Amino acid sequence: MRYGIDVCTLGEFAEPRRVVEVARAAEAAGWEALFVWDHLAFAWGVPSADPWVVLAAVAQATDRLLLGTAVTPLPRRRPAVVASAVATLDRLSNGRVVLGVGIGGVAVEYAAFGEDAGERSRAERLDEGLSVVAGLLSGDRVTHAGVHYTVDGVVLAPPPVQRPRVPIWVGGHSRAALRRAARYDGWIAAGDDESGAMTMSPEAVRESVGQLSRHRGGDGGAFAVALVGASRGPDDSVFAAYEEAGVT
Repeated sequence: MRYGIDVCTLGEFAEPRRVVEVARAAEAAGWEALFVWDHLAFAWGVPSADPWVVLAAVAQATDRLLLGTAVTPLPRRRPAVVASAVATLDRLSNGRVVLGVGIGGVAVEYAAFGEDAGERSRAERLDEGLSVVAGLLSGDRVTHAGVHYTVDGVVLAPPPVQRPRVPIWVGGHSRAALRRAARYDGWIAAGDDESGAMTMSPEAVRESVGQLSRHRGGDGGAFAVALVGASRGPDDSVFAAYEEAGVT
């Protein structure tokens, strides 16, 4: 397994400089990745930071850390703008970016700005948006005529450093989320609660990994399984149990 830090960029960590300090310390200590949250938490009274600005600062302050969002609620963002931001960050970091996406679980972050917070609508926009973002990040010409988005023969330039495109990891625990993740490059699971106690057992992870494998069929390509959680330290036996269950 590889190990990273997931920073909740709310409250005191809405200050970008604090996240940069954490990133520098994490890289010096040997951590391999840094992920940040993506919320408009100020809509419900909590300070929050823009993930792409924060990650750009982290990219300039580090050399090795894999950088990404865990996760970006794609339905409340314009896919073309997300693709441009991700490609720019990938070039800035010399190919160290992962795009984590999800349906978005805080309805007020949609409703406060007059956007449809309905789960079905968000799921439709997520699927359509993923198709647009993945196409643009590939560097190919994209033409899309959907219910929610239209793209009229556009090529993203400059493209990301990573080829064939920046990896996309999909978050969520539902059957629909697992099917969605299987179409892309990885799955992100939320495995702990606010107190740091693990809520997703290795057995539950193993079951979901089995579903992902079935959905992927004969695709033997690299696929990431990322678990957000906590441990008591480097000797915690929890690591071996989750690695055996399929966490990468």
